[in-house]
Amino acid sequence: MAAMVAGALRRGSGYACGGFRCSSRLLAQSLRRFASTLVVAEHEGGFVKPSSLSALAAAEAIAEENKISVLLGGSGPSLHKAADHAASSHPLVSEVLIADSEALAHPLAEPWAELLHSVQQKGGYSHVIASSTSFGKNMLPRAAALLDVSPVTDVTAIKEPRVFVRPIYAGNALCTVKYTGEDPCMMSIRSTSFSPTAEAMSETKVAPITQVDLSFLSEGTTGKSTWVNLTSQDTERPDLANARVVVTGGRGLKSAENFKLLEQLAEKLGAAVGATRAAVDAGYVPNDLQVGQTGKIVAPELYMAFAVSGAIQHLAGMRDSKVIVAVNKDADAPIFQVADYGLVADIFEVLDELLKKIPDKK
Repeated sequence: MAAMVAGALRRGSGYACGGFRCSSRLLAQSLRRFASTLVVAEHEGGFVKPSSLSALAAAEAIAEENKISVLLGGSGPSLHKAADHAASSHPLVSEVLIADSEALAHPLAEPWAELLHSVQQKGGYSHVIASSTSFGKNMLPRAAALLDVSPVTDVTAIKEPRVFVRPIYAGNALCTVKYTGEDPCMMSIRSTSFSPTAEAMSETKVAPITQVDLSFLSEGTTGKSTWVNLTSQDTERPDLANARVVVTGGRGLKSAENFKLLEQLAEKLGAAVGATRAAVDAGYVPNDLQVGQTGKIVAPELYMAFAVSGAIQHLAGMRDSKVIVAVNKDADAPIFQVADYGLVADIFEVLDELLKKIPDKK
């Protein structure tokens, strides 16, 4: 397997220009000049998901003149509608590749990894990027194994085309790593760390859409796992990973019935509802609402935490929130160390007052 090494050089180990440092600088400039990136995108309802738009922003951070290809898979009209969206989603997108097949209609790792392997073999991209969603975490390592490279995961910043920053120790430290393996440099990015471009696209600047050759798909490719079903809740609340406001509850809410108080508050604020792992394990809410190291990573404009103690694993999933408000009856709860505003009080009294005084959302 290709190696991935720590990228921070020891003091005094470099040389004057004309030696190692100068060569590294020239190499970085060369990589920027010839960068070509494949973004594995997700779509829903005919639109590219916000997490994948963040992946496009990450591709731009690799090189301003980066040649970006977007790969979309699935079947039916929604795929082609999403392709149209992707074609005009970013100024650097040079082509959109679509793989129209029922085998790719669901996020199964086996056929998607084979697809990515085939596309990379033909395209020869220098970088492959996916978001650190459940889909990306499932598919990317398998595809990397097929290509015999090591993926760099959970990237939060891009310093050079092959030098990245990623969190370690549940987000308590940031590690700078340098990828030294063969192409492609494969990585997953935290979508909360890369803001999608707000640049207006010209109506005439729309990338071409190309159908991918799927002759490599076979029974063996799709037979290792089978899609059963998707269970989701019908709600008008925003998606947890992309919400501007998140209201989260911990085990201190004591029951699933009490969690409905948070849902009422979320309805008034137009917010998403989150939960700690302890609340999920206790059966108060389903696990798709879990925020933290083993759940979803969020960075909303406002994060409200009720009865959340602030375990290190939970903080790893929300510490990048713009404003953090914590309510807990324990004045020594670790959550207060990262909160911008803290209130030591009974959460049920606070929720009752908030529900009375905040008007219903129109």
